[in-house]
Amino acid sequence: MALTLLKRQSSLASSTRQLQLLAEARSCPPFEQRLAGAGLFPLRATGITVFQINVGKLCNQTCRHCHVDAGPDRTESMSRETAAWCIDALAKTDIPTVDITGGAPELNPNFRWLVEQSRMMGCHVMDRCNLSVLLLPSQADLAEFLARHRVEIVASLPYYRAGQTDAQRGEGIFEKSVDAIRLLNRLGYGRPGTGLALNLVYNPVGAFLPPKQEAIEAQFRKELKNRHDIEFNRLYTITNMPISRFLEFLVESGNYEGYMERLANAFNPAAAAGVMCRYTLSVGWDGTLYDCDFNQMLDLQVDRGAPSHIRNFDPVRLHHRQIVTRNHCYGCTAGSGSSCGGAVATGAVTP
Repeated sequence: MALTLLKRQSSLASSTRQLQLLAEARSCPPFEQRLAGAGLFPLRATGITVFQINVGKLCNQTCRHCHVDAGPDRTESMSRETAAWCIDALAKTDIPTVDITGGAPELNPNFRWLVEQSRMMGCHVMDRCNLSVLLLPSQADLAEFLARHRVEIVASLPYYRAGQTDAQRGEGIFEKSVDAIRLLNRLGYGRPGTGLALNLVYNPVGAFLPPKQEAIEAQFRKELKNRHDIEFNRLYTITNMPISRFLEFLVESGNYEGYMERLANAFNPAAAAGVMCRYTLSVGWDGTLYDCDFNQMLDLQVDRGAPSHIRNFDPVRLHHRQIVTRNHCYGCTAGSGSSCGGAVATGAVTP
């Protein structure tokens, strides 16, 4: 199993060093300059419809492209007190969707409580699941719990073949993922008419942009059904963000400048207008507030007078806050765009 950047004491475990590299990219202009040229600077939130809670960095996998630098050796974990602040904040709003992520969010001791409390308030709950966590002995009843509370599962699966998936997520992970999907299918997930949504996430294994979402979804659906007799609802394409362990891969493989140039050349104003930070609020494991999960990993807190911690949640000041941007934001605005819900725009620019 690969080690986290923090465990290896890599310089890229530092968000300061990552931001320095991003600012020094010779192959792309400052992101704010491109926003201004598209008439989108300053970029502002349009309200909050997704309340994303990152409950920590503990994970049973150490994926090579992980933007969180999550792994079994990470101990950061959201406390019950902070989880309660999240629920208190939700109670003050009509935010419809709670998106729980990590790490492997299910390993946080407060994960199920957050699901239960959110569902009691009528929120739609999403679980960003790595699939293999469903097979852990300690999580033997997890799939049934998720089905009982009608939680939407958004599951990472880099490819429909073992070689590419295992190269990115670890040896044997593909087979475990297939077994987990079979388990979910038996419970009704991914089946027509059940209302139990199982959506997969595809991100490229190498230093290139994802293909058209509709085309790769059809390919996944056919291959997974024919090869393994498993089903899912939707497939989302997500661009690899040039941060954390993927940034390390880019630098070590000599692909950094080329990848940043590819992202910048594929900048799509329509994608920039629809980026997820405009309708999402991201809560860190310690309660700090961010515009998105990527900003969270770079320690770029919400700014411009907005409250910086969930205990001081103020929907009025947060709903139309100015979004904090840096050059990593090219990842969300290239081509068809990229968000936690996949592509965001048509009329993509092909690099």
